[in-house]
Amino acid sequence: MKPENEKVVPKKYLLPFILITSLFALWGFANDLTNPMVAAFKTVMEISNAKASLIQFAFYGGYATMAIPAALFVQRFTYKKGILLGLALYATGALLFYPAAKYEQFIFFLLSLYILTFGLAFLETTANPFILSLGSEKTATRRLNLAQAFNPMGSLLGMFVASRIVLVALESDKRNAAGELIFPMLDEGTKAIIRTNDLMIIRNPYVILGIVVIFMFALIALVKIPVTNNADKIHPWQSAKRLFANRNYREGVIAQVFYVAAQIMCWTFVIQYADNLGIDKATAQMYNIVAMGIFLSSRFISTFLMKYINASKLLMYFAIGGLITITGTIFIEGMTGLYCLIATSAFMSLMFPTIYGIALRGVGQDATLGAAGLVMAIVGGALMPPLQGSIIDLGQIGYLPAVNVSFVLPLICFVVIAIYGYRADKLLKEIDLV
Repeated sequence: MKPENEKVVPKKYLLPFILITSLFALWGFANDLTNPMVAAFKTVMEISNAKASLIQFAFYGGYATMAIPAALFVQRFTYKKGILLGLALYATGALLFYPAAKYEQFIFFLLSLYILTFGLAFLETTANPFILSLGSEKTATRRLNLAQAFNPMGSLLGMFVASRIVLVALESDKRNAAGELIFPMLDEGTKAIIRTNDLMIIRNPYVILGIVVIFMFALIALVKIPVTNNADKIHPWQSAKRLFANRNYREGVIAQVFYVAAQIMCWTFVIQYADNLGIDKATAQMYNIVAMGIFLSSRFISTFLMKYINASKLLMYFAIGGLITITGTIFIEGMTGLYCLIATSAFMSLMFPTIYGIALRGVGQDATLGAAGLVMAIVGGALMPPLQGSIIDLGQIGYLPAVNVSFVLPLICFVVIAIYGYRADKLLKEIDLV
């Protein structure tokens, strides 16, 4: 296949592209600062893996709640107003970590994250279709992959803060010479003191993040953002019916649900996988940072490959690669299994923006509501992690540790994504949209 000659980002849109692309790093930071908090809250609040996974239920549940309202807001107003409202909600949720830490109630942290992701839902529902609109539809998927490549940069920073500033400082994660956690052995008075200290450590990055988001709000409020929304206002119900009748879009939403579930499970439970090998949380999170570095590198590589291989076919190939590595994660015990889990990130790298771009091919005036459906699909990250946490709590299943067996859930996800890549490739060729 010959490479496309059209510019990925036309010169007239370069400044708004750069500015809005910076937001991709901003929500990437929140995502990957939060993932290891499942393990942190499990220890400091002395709760099960399943209950601690409610962190992900609240975080990604916020996307499901607010994606459609965000799309309707953007359709009525402009992309810029949607972004500003998203930043305001984002900052509010982050700053609510201050009272949550003061009252030391797990439910308050869940509510803070829920509100924070109202803002992220607005940002993703707005920024993704805005990036797609900044140029030709033929280069839209490449353009979104380029913008999304900056998302893992924020994720890497979030992981670094979690590992080197939060997890490493938690008194509740200290171990004795035998490698056992000391915290559960302490008296209640000492536990209370440590819990107060550790919740403040968890709180601080979110409060600082809230201040940074307020700064970004002020910056974007002052900059002129082009109005690229479709001028004709579409009735939401009519738009929804057309989208539901679109097989490529409908299956794309399903694939996105499973992709986000796979990503969140692989990045959240790497700590539990490493813990089963006797590795402490801070060190385990460093393995997650390596995985994110691989993810970032692979995203730039896959964006380049799309000049020569169509997006849906490349998606299928990468899903098959993910199937192979996650199978190793399940059946190979020890460090080799952990390395397979880390390698899985290479194959997840292109999936979110590629599914997003493929699913929106040819939807035309329904793109705003269609984008909301794809952001709403992030609910996959809310539904499956608690199920995986419940499996991990079983301890042992047959001859394998339960944490190994739990990764059969991401394996199922990669099967669904591979099937979508294959079916989308055939369908788009039939309707000449490849």
